[in-house]
Amino acid sequence: MSASDLPAILGGVPIRPEGPPAWPGDWPEVTEALNACVKDGSWGKYHGANCEALTEQLCEFHGVSESILCASGTAAVELALRGVRVGPGDEVILAAYDFKANFQNVLTIGATPVLIDIDPATWQLDVSQLEDAVSEKTKAIIVSHLHGGYVPMQPVMELADRHGISVLEDACQATGAILDGRRAGATGHVGVLSFGGSKLMTSGRGGAVMTNRPEISQRIRLFTQRGNEAYPLSEMQAAVLRPQLDRLDERNVVRWNSVRQLSEKLEQLVSEEGDPILRPLVNACSFATEDRPAFFKVGLQFDPQQTIELSRAGFSQAMRSENVALDSGFRSLHRIHSKRRFRTAGELPNANVCDEHVLILHHPVLLKGDEATQQICDSAARIFRNAAEIADATC
Repeated sequence: MSASDLPAILGGVPIRPEGPPAWPGDWPEVTEALNACVKDGSWGKYHGANCEALTEQLCEFHGVSESILCASGTAAVELALRGVRVGPGDEVILAAYDFKANFQNVLTIGATPVLIDIDPATWQLDVSQLEDAVSEKTKAIIVSHLHGGYVPMQPVMELADRHGISVLEDACQATGAILDGRRAGATGHVGVLSFGGSKLMTSGRGGAVMTNRPEISQRIRLFTQRGNEAYPLSEMQAAVLRPQLDRLDERNVVRWNSVRQLSEKLEQLVSEEGDPILRPLVNACSFATEDRPAFFKVGLQFDPQQTIELSRAGFSQAMRSENVALDSGFRSLHRIHSKRRFRTAGELPNANVCDEHVLILHHPVLLKGDEATQQICDSAARIFRNAAEIADATC
């Protein structure tokens, strides 16, 4: 084996010696916003112009009438559930493959999660299974757009309207995406965003709840106002988010183009039998012209059978040694929680596949251009070429 072909996990030089790209980036417009906060003193105020301005920007950007800033995306989900009057004894439907905080938020307010499978064609919540999951206790559906894909909202809304239940649209991983001509988070009865430290727009922590229904926002405000704001986003956080929102569309287009290039390059990585080894969950070239996906995590399906039994954990460890930020996906909710805490509607075979095989690529590298995309593929290729040796070294 030549020195240039030796994977970093076996002692070679990482293909990306500079390391994964930092996030957030070194953005002059954010520095300017922070300096302005220092100059005008708003960084230390309870109330100022920044939160008000960000609220207005989010409403205009998403085409909604109401936006409530809060402390995190997790808090936003809880507030949204409370805003649509989910409470003890109610049921909330969500995909069995989802971020676990959504499950835990349902439990927090005394309701029961009802888990359904995902659609293997889209790797999102399977809309066709919603009808069978609805019961007389159903109060809401949580719809999460994950890993660059999205759930078709029109049939979800039609079903919800027939049954008189609410739809919470979780766009924490799809900030700025345009789906069926509307911004992610703006179609459901209530939508949520996250501004956590790894998100497409970041203020370290933070989130927002959006709706066109004033009664929902009023319930949320009644819950959060306790002589002061109980779940606040600070003036300084709002200040740094505003210039990021201005550039969100531009950056999402760059990410989308990078994922399309990555998908084309990964098609060339096949086993000796010609089978793909690493496949994107979402076909980045399949979106309609009026749509625009947002890739916070790029979902990839990994087949260990094609890599001489190199496990998913072993492969992601080897990729991280090359300084590519690739990790295992979520754990499926039915596999990490007691069966007493939820019910299922049907079998969950596709959620099991995700639990076992999904990998997720963190988004910052998608802003780094063609060279970075090629480095990802080159890293995967040399790991596959040396899979047996890596498996022996990491077992």
